[in-house]
Amino acid sequence: MNEEILKKVKKIELSTRRLMNDIMGGDYRSRFKGQGVQFSEHRVYSPGDDIRHLDWKVTARSKEPLVKQFEEERELNVLIIADFSGSEEFGSRLTTKRQIVTELSAMIAYAASNSGDKIGMLLLSNKIQKVVPLKKGRNHVLRIVHDLVSTQTEPGGTALKEALEETLRTLKQSGIVFVISDFIAEGYEGSLKRLGKKHDLVVVPIEDPSEFTMPTIGTMYLEDPETGAISVIDSTRGSFQKEWNTQSQEFKTKLKQNLISSKAEVLAVNTHEDYAERLVRFLRKRKKAK
Repeated sequence: MNEEILKKVKKIELSTRRLMNDIMGGDYRSRFKGQGVQFSEHRVYSPGDDIRHLDWKVTARSKEPLVKQFEEERELNVLIIADFSGSEEFGSRLTTKRQIVTELSAMIAYAASNSGDKIGMLLLSNKIQKVVPLKKGRNHVLRIVHDLVSTQTEPGGTALKEALEETLRTLKQSGIVFVISDFIAEGYEGSLKRLGKKHDLVVVPIEDPSEFTMPTIGTMYLEDPETGAISVIDSTRGSFQKEWNTQSQEFKTKLKQNLISSKAEVLAVNTHEDYAERLVRFLRKRKKAK
């Protein structure tokens, strides 16, 4: 690990760990209470028991009605899908979307680790860049932070669909999946919906307000961050402004519909706000809703 990356890792570790310890304390589990349950033991059926829990095979062998008892899974599986595609490098003020992806991912990783949960991560750009398997411990979280800091952004599209499909294939047990992305991608809708059916899904769409407002300053050169293609436009033309506004609104509407369809919980974040505080408020609100 070179010195510059080491400094960044330490800085993120100190800031995110302190924030999650001071503000979240030991309440992380109450805010992300596992929905999964595991079999504990059999006991004799009593009037009022849920008949859906009757174990007919064991009942047939034992000659008395037995029901399954379950207990909540003590250990959660938490997976972060972090988008490092080209468009994440945009930021009209001091903070880029990539910085937000990095720091929110680190905060979630520390919160999960402090609660004794397994944490994993999938980093994507124009392809799946890195898969960090589920594991516990401070050293594992440091590895995640290192990968967040050191992984290079790659232009050429966003492999969001591939990342979601990979998660569906590899995350066998029920878990919590965070998807942190600007969702400038194609063809991911069905995969996101299936992921929402299988896991506790939290989606964090990130935007910069300037992405949806085009200034009228004359001739401009625009570079597509996903493909690198450059276009020359006249921003003062009324027809161009109208088309830009229409496309921006269509993108927002489509994204909203996709998130509703996936039944995900949504934490919307933009680069002009205190995104750390937004995460904390979201978790507190989630606790109250439980």
